[in-house]
Amino acid sequence: MEPMKNVTYFVLLGLTQNPKEKNILFIIFLLFYILTVVGNLLIVVTVTVSKSLDSPMYFFLGSLSFMDVTYSSTISPKFISDLFFGQTTISFQSCMIQLFTGHLFGGSEIFLLLMMAYDRYVAICKPLHYLVIMRQPVCIMLLTVSWVGGFLHSVIQLITVYGLPFCGPNVIDHFFCDMYPLLKLACTDTYIIGLLVAANGGVICTVVFVLLLISYGVILHSLKNLSQEGRQKALSTCGSHITVVVFFFVPCIFLYARPAKTFPIDKSLSVFYTVITPMLNPLIYTLRNSEMTNSMKKLWGKK
Repeated sequence: MEPMKNVTYFVLLGLTQNPKEKNILFIIFLLFYILTVVGNLLIVVTVTVSKSLDSPMYFFLGSLSFMDVTYSSTISPKFISDLFFGQTTISFQSCMIQLFTGHLFGGSEIFLLLMMAYDRYVAICKPLHYLVIMRQPVCIMLLTVSWVGGFLHSVIQLITVYGLPFCGPNVIDHFFCDMYPLLKLACTDTYIIGLLVAANGGVICTVVFVLLLISYGVILHSLKNLSQEGRQKALSTCGSHITVVVFFFVPCIFLYARPAKTFPIDKSLSVFYTVITPMLNPLIYTLRNSEMTNSMKKLWGKK
């Protein structure tokens, strides 16, 4: 009997097989991706160039926008290309690269949102010590911790799935390479591996989400000590952060904090944290932040 051979490529089913729906999705997701890249790069450049935005909050905001561009770019271009050309195959190595980079930037963003919540806690609850506590070396260290956390998370995910035997079928019922759809295709029992994946991805998402809720709860409770103007400004900032957190974490927790099973709704929920959230971040932060809007007008008005 001939030994089983590993597959060399996968076929991505995408969101639909209907040609008309594919054309509509191509236009929608291309528009989403353009808005994501343009909006987030606009924030990165504005934060980098504008002297009035030289504060820890905007340092983290610029870092978040950079992560959104890179995270979205690991998934959207391939998906948009598949919709346009109808070529839905991806090599095994490219699939592993997409898996690694997606979890690298996604995991780093999860930790960065926690760092941003800490920044807001210090700014609102300890305003007199803010510049001392959140000095530049501390901000750089927190950003580094976010990247290291995302890297370790993605390495574990990659090691978990890379050595598995994939002997067919090779059809992934998703629009990008992700853990659970890949585990479903492995030619071996993946129950224990699925638990490890849930522990690595799902537990991280859940713990960070709970910590974020607690931190924002503490911040909101402390608002009673601020003036009316300070309270409104803090509510505006925290409101935008909480919106991003809910859009990003709720789908992630549903998808990863469970045993290795796939459901039809998984693909739709994945759109939220891979496509919609990176696009909404610039809109949420710029439209709700007068300092950012004014800096953009001054900077790009001169240009």
